[in-house]
Amino acid sequence: MINVDPGVLFFAAVFTNNILLTNFLGLCPFLAISRDKRSAIGLGGAVVFVMAATTAINHQIYYHLLLPLDLEFLRFIVFIVVIAAFVQLVEMIVERYLPALYFVLGIFLPLITVNCAILGASLFMVIRGYTFWQSVAYGAGSGLGWMLAITAVGAIREKVQKSAKLPRGLEGPPLTLIITGLMSLAFMAFSGMVQIN
Repeated sequence: MINVDPGVLFFAAVFTNNILLTNFLGLCPFLAISRDKRSAIGLGGAVVFVMAATTAINHQIYYHLLLPLDLEFLRFIVFIVVIAAFVQLVEMIVERYLPALYFVLGIFLPLITVNCAILGASLFMVIRGYTFWQSVAYGAGSGLGWMLAITAVGAIREKVQKSAKLPRGLEGPPLTLIITGLMSLAFMAFSGMVQIN
């Protein structure tokens, strides 16, 4: 068990160990949905909810069911089933109450199920031996960090596309990757504050 305060772990997951900007997990929906700020916030909110909830649930299942029954080899399957169930719940809620956002997110909302950042948070929780509250803090912080990154890139892309004439080769994913690289360098400035392994 790692002995880190959950608040520190939350801060580290958002800034110093941002799951997207330091581990580069969850890039597929990040590249596709970061076209504008509104859709980025919508997908980011869904990822925060799913990542926080599934990390907490997967912690309980792993430590109270899989380990005692010597079934930890099933963790990948169980974690993915839990993630898929929560994504289905989020998809139904967004479709029912936010149809415009549901239309904007399109296929990327159900694809949160295979967002490697969400599975990565659950696996990091197991590998690092987090307690329940550390897992909740890490899951929520990782989701918030992912949302922060996608929202910032969405806002920057929106601003650049409206105010500047870009060369054709820089439009879309190339611009996103350049912005992401620069943001990753900026977030590395925080790395001396708190480091989690």
